[in-house]
Amino acid sequence: MSQLMPELNAAFNEKGETISPKLPSWVKNFLIDIDGTICDDVPNEEPERMGTCLPYPDALKYVNKWYEEGHIITFFTSRTEEHREITEEWLQRHGFKYHGLLFGKPRGGNYHWIDNHIVKATRFKGKFTDLVIQTHEIEVFSS
Repeated sequence: MSQLMPELNAAFNEKGETISPKLPSWVKNFLIDIDGTICDDVPNEEPERMGTCLPYPDALKYVNKWYEEGHIITFFTSRTEEHREITEEWLQRHGFKYHGLLFGKPRGGNYHWIDNHIVKATRFKGKFTDLVIQTHEIEVFSS
């Protein structure tokens, strides 16, 4: 399922050289895990459960709300490509709206994302709600 992606804006570095384009500032680029975040945590070793688990109702509500507001929704998962068909069918059957689906996220948690773009991380703790701004300590590269 996909709607048109927001238009990317040209971007330039301090030397005036073209760099990777950017989304409009109001667009969030959501990367949302599947297992344990929008439904129960189903391990790859038990693929028969992937088709029968139910989505968390608040997840469906908020993901689709963000999609309708014009944000980009991409699901990513530690499921492997062999689970693509059952995963896409499950998302469609339950009415999730999204732009992309990425497989092969490393397993095991304890993720530490390093990127040249701003990354905002939100740990899922059992319930989707509207997002609020809070300040927390973070690890950064030393100057």
